Amino acid sequence: MTFALSGQCMPTFWLGILLILVFGVNLGWVPVYGGEGLRALALPAVTLGVWAMARTARITRSSMLEVLPQDFLRTARAKGISEWGVILRHGLRNGAIPIVTALGLELGNLLGGAVITEAVFAYPGIGRLAVEAVVNKDIPLLQAVVFTIATALILLNVAVDLLYMVLDPRVRLA
Repeated sequence: MTFALSGQCMPTFWLGILLILVFGVNLGWVPVYGGEGLRALALPAVTLGVWAMARTARITRSSMLEVLPQDFLRTARAKGISEWGVILRHGLRNGAIPIVTALGLELGNLLGGAVITEAVFAYPGIGRLAVEAVVNKDIPLLQAVVFTIATALILLNVAVDLLYMVLDPRVRLA
């Protein structure tokens, strides 16, 4: 829980600067400014992912604490299924709906957090493109960026809805 609380409390820009100082400046493992390849993407990805992972960990914990004491899991244990089998096969599947919902929302939030992260890491991306379009008053470019992000979010929500149907057969009937 300490990781989850720390990950949610730390601002994205502060974590990015901290990661640059430790892994870029002090250890020299990744490029500090710009760069090509996966090494240049490692720190921005971690910076964006920490907040989402922390929130998802908290939601997973609360969802599992709600599901684990239920009778159907007690029945699965009585049938001789191992504890990990009970948790993974029965518990996590039944507690996954709030987790999938949160992950869908978090992936949408990652697009918004990309603006700050791209500024901290001096990385050219869709967030920086949107900011430059606003600054330069380039309306067609801004419309294209908004359309692209909106399309990505719609496709993401469709994927979440399809995953609901896989996880919970009752959703298929509705």
